[in-house]
Amino acid sequence: DTASMLQNHYTTRYEDAWDGAERVIQDLKALETRTLSFVNAFCSSDYPPEVKEAALFNTSTLRTQTCFRTDDGNFYGWEGCHNNRGCCPGSCTHVWNYEQATAFLYGGLARKMRYVEFAHATDPKGLMSFRVGLPLERARQWGSAAADGQMGCVMKIYRDWQLSGDDQFLRTLWPGVKRALAFCWIKGGWDANKDGVMEGIQHNTMDVEYYGPNPQMEFWYLGALKAAEKMAAYLDETDFATTCNSLFEQGSKWTDEHLFNGEYYMHKIELPDTGSGAEGLITGGYIKNKQDPEYQLGEGCLVDQLVGQFMAHVCGLGYLADPGNIQTTLRSILKYNYRESLNDHFNCMRSFALGEESALLMASFPYGRPEIPFPYFSEVMTGFEYAAAVGMLYENQTAEGLQCIKNIRDRYDGRKRSPFNEAECGSHYARAMASWGAILALSGFHYSAVDETLSFNSHPGSYFWSDGNAFGLISIERSKGSVSMNISVIEGGIKFRKIIIKEFGELLLAEPVEITGGGSAGFDIEQNT
Repeated sequence: DTASMLQNHYTTRYEDAWDGAERVIQDLKALETRTLSFVNAFCSSDYPPEVKEAALFNTSTLRTQTCFRTDDGNFYGWEGCHNNRGCCPGSCTHVWNYEQATAFLYGGLARKMRYVEFAHATDPKGLMSFRVGLPLERARQWGSAAADGQMGCVMKIYRDWQLSGDDQFLRTLWPGVKRALAFCWIKGGWDANKDGVMEGIQHNTMDVEYYGPNPQMEFWYLGALKAAEKMAAYLDETDFATTCNSLFEQGSKWTDEHLFNGEYYMHKIELPDTGSGAEGLITGGYIKNKQDPEYQLGEGCLVDQLVGQFMAHVCGLGYLADPGNIQTTLRSILKYNYRESLNDHFNCMRSFALGEESALLMASFPYGRPEIPFPYFSEVMTGFEYAAAVGMLYENQTAEGLQCIKNIRDRYDGRKRSPFNEAECGSHYARAMASWGAILALSGFHYSAVDETLSFNSHPGSYFWSDGNAFGLISIERSKGSVSMNISVIEGGIKFRKIIIKEFGELLLAEPVEITGGGSAGFDIEQNT
């Protein structure tokens, strides 16, 4: 079927391979110079070695066969790749939700992904196919929605709009965003009773359906509600913003009161009536054992139960639940899921870590385990570990978060495994690019092109920053009562009128400042918070 054949984007730039080689050779010196400028700036910054390695080495996935671009300019990814084919197609939303490298290094490509998700993969009812079909005429062919994937996409369009300041991008895709969120509220949907809590049939990144409220889906939902509220308010859609805010407040309160067990957030299994779920919610099939439903989390402690909170911090959305409970949960993940050695750990699935290696398990069950938990409970996978570790960094549990990241990089040290290939279901797995989140957490970097606001932590040092459209370095010096900062732009440009040094002070400039490649500017911020 030649009509359904895809062409690579490079076919629009070069007549053939020879033409490509001739033209690239002419630009090779300039391309090498730009590459070294990026790498040298990144490596010169004061991030811990394990963080620099985890963040930088995993960006190589963007240049592997995991990712590709079609002739219309759109950007896609497999989950990973096998030796002779891609692994799990369709820019799987519940996998690509975790990674942060694309948005903060290649913002235009990230926005292309949002365009595909909301303009093509989301149907008139709001069901977003969590694997997009190609060509785009088949975008909705998969026909199934993932609760975590769909809610994460709502958060990602907010992130990408904030980083770019592109109002037209938001306005164009906003109808699809509204439908995707409102899909939660349809009859038989994830939150059909509109109480801010996901109780419905929730297909998710564990490749099963969870039944009943659980932290993994709920925090994605709370983050999506908060992001949608802000986007709706900006677009003067007051009623929708009010609805999102009301559901967020209800859901956040309920989650703390009913899912938090004093140590971490747990899953309350609630079985719907057979056939009561909306069309497109079930991929794995109905459960068979209603007394002890298979493939659930239950009272287990899940390694990435706070991934939605991790994403909320990246987006600058603040806390989705009680901060004290968030911090306690991260300590409990370390307490229950951390293994100094895996010698005595029984793993019934795939072995991505073994022997004397240290790791965070996907789940632990200190208060009882379902007879048949979700399939991957005994495994170790780096993208999930990064979600927990970066969460720890955001909560100032710095030594703990860094140790978890170091453990990962010790496993991928170039002797035991390739340092450029953190595998999961396939090599060069996209989820591992969650490691870029450690750069954001340690620097405190947040940029809103919409509000023209630039934020950093107050820790002295030199830090690499990037917003998907520009990159550079910032140096911070702290003295009693003030912070001196110098921000330089190596490539691209950044515009801001307000600087926030978190938990220290703010500076509102009389006029916006714009710095472009090769430029820099210095500022002094007095302590006022």
